Amino acid sequence: MPETVSLSPTAATSHHCASTSPAAGALVAAAPRGAAPSRGHRIRSRIGVGPAGGFYPAPHRYQLYLSEGCPRSLRISITLGLLGLRDSVTSTLLTGPSGTPDACAALRAAYEATWHHYDGPLTAPALCDRWSGRVVSNHTPDILRDLGELPGCRDGNGLPRLHPPSLAADIDTFRVFLDRNLTPAAGSTARSAALDSLDRQLASNQHALGDELTAADVDLWVALTSLGTEDVLSPYGRLRDYVRRLGARPAFHEAVRRV
Repeated sequence: MPETVSLSPTAATSHHCASTSPAAGALVAAAPRGAAPSRGHRIRSRIGVGPAGGFYPAPHRYQLYLSEGCPRSLRISITLGLLGLRDSVTSTLLTGPSGTPDACAALRAAYEATWHHYDGPLTAPALCDRWSGRVVSNHTPDILRDLGELPGCRDGNGLPRLHPPSLAADIDTFRVFLDRNLTPAAGSTARSAALDSLDRQLASNQHALGDELTAADVDLWVALTSLGTEDVLSPYGRLRDYVRRLGARPAFHEAVRRV
């Protein structure tokens, strides 16, 4: 899966948001004139308090820009539903050329507020701070983790613990496995071997990493549904049932309609 969907600065300036799907970290425009973010215009501030934090977690402070048909955006939309954040975090969907000119202009303004004279590519998903008008992060894994830091997402409120500390390393490793082996661009041999392994794993686990739903399930469900028609999973009965079971949950099927 691509890390982000990039929107060219020319398109954004002219109020067009033509989406492309570059490889992770790829650029689709010249570097900005000012001090450029490293690793392909990646912005990686964080929500939270303490050493890892920079933006204080507060309800109704943050806005997400998502891109139509983007697997990473779908993961974020599902996570918003699972954590009950749809009412406290605004999300804006960027569609095709000329479809959402005002949203593209607003996202361009956020990038320019983050870096003076920014003329690099716009990327979505992007998490923005409505108080300062700046981009907090366009790095999807950080965004997914930081959503759990927002008010109402703490333990004890009946919501799933999508990033339990005991599984943090396993979730990251699982995501790398999916990005390497379970994309439409992956080789057929690697993809078949991955599907077979995952199908056998579900023989003893209800979810990707055990009996509890975690962020790994969001990653896996989006990866499986991004492969195409359900026929792809026809030889893998457990995976097919897994996709249907999670797809029946409101957070999943509502996110598909939104993104």
